[in-house]
Amino acid sequence: MEIMRTADGVPFVRTQDSAFADLPDYAFAPNYLSFEGLRLHYIDAGPRNGPTALLMHGMPTWSYLNRHIIGSLVDAGWRCVAADHIGFGRSDKVVDEAWYSIARHTRAHRALVEALDLNGATLFCQDWGGPIGLAQAVAMPERFSRLVIMNTWLHHADFIYTPAIRNWNQLWQPGGMLAQAIPDRLKIGEFMSLALGFCPPAALMARVVAGTPMPVDAAQAAVCRGYSAPFEGLDRDGHAGARRFPLSLPFDNPAGGDAEAQAQNFEALKAWAKPIHFIWGDADDVFTETWARAWAALYPQATLDLIAGARHFLQETHGRDVARMFLSRLRG
Repeated sequence: MEIMRTADGVPFVRTQDSAFADLPDYAFAPNYLSFEGLRLHYIDAGPRNGPTALLMHGMPTWSYLNRHIIGSLVDAGWRCVAADHIGFGRSDKVVDEAWYSIARHTRAHRALVEALDLNGATLFCQDWGGPIGLAQAVAMPERFSRLVIMNTWLHHADFIYTPAIRNWNQLWQPGGMLAQAIPDRLKIGEFMSLALGFCPPAALMARVVAGTPMPVDAAQAAVCRGYSAPFEGLDRDGHAGARRFPLSLPFDNPAGGDAEAQAQNFEALKAWAKPIHFIWGDADDVFTETWARAWAALYPQATLDLIAGARHFLQETHGRDVARMFLSRLRG
């Protein structure tokens, strides 16, 4: 793994292009934007004169997560833009954990929106894509025509963090199971096999402790490879960005999680008068249906569609359903 440096001396690594070959349903040409001397990768698919969707990912995923939504929207004549946060996907990966913050990820996406001069865009956001993406809508409301919010949040004083998200934070603390296991004993894609419901927790634990194979079929294994691909050939330092996201949760790290700005954006977004659609996996124990209903209730114009049985990563398991529900709302 070759350590490179930006002109300002920031150390980073770059995943080889071969790691991304032949991924299922992900045949998009790569595009790159320079941000602080680093390559920020993004997809730009579909007709340039079509309506535009900006799709955001969170942790520990990348634009691959949104491929089913992108495919459906492109088929419907949409232009889809989906970037990989620095540290993820085909973007460069800074190896210094202290470099990462939610404020910096937010600035990177603002640079992308401005560089592509996106206007009238629909924002699709989930997980950390919520705080980072919704910050764009607050800062540049003229560039966005509607919001699609999926299984995410904005920090504010009254937000109740679930036991599931607090446990997630603990697993990545020094000495926590995932902090110790990834990447030497467990790949990101193998963890995703649990998060996507491909295997039970006991199988994941057996993989970590005894090195036993994950009980997944060929199709599931191909999907898991897609989530491991960005970190192929990278050691622990190459996973620094992935480690920082769970350790940037505002209840644990207010500065790194940009807690104050998140709370300000939550208040500012209450004035959003354009269309806003909540599409939610109702089986998510991180961002629950109860929270989705409470958030949607703040907007008289909001729509709320629940996907029965969908968990946190609904774009992977129900991406085409998300696109269908959204397009149906537009027709309605």
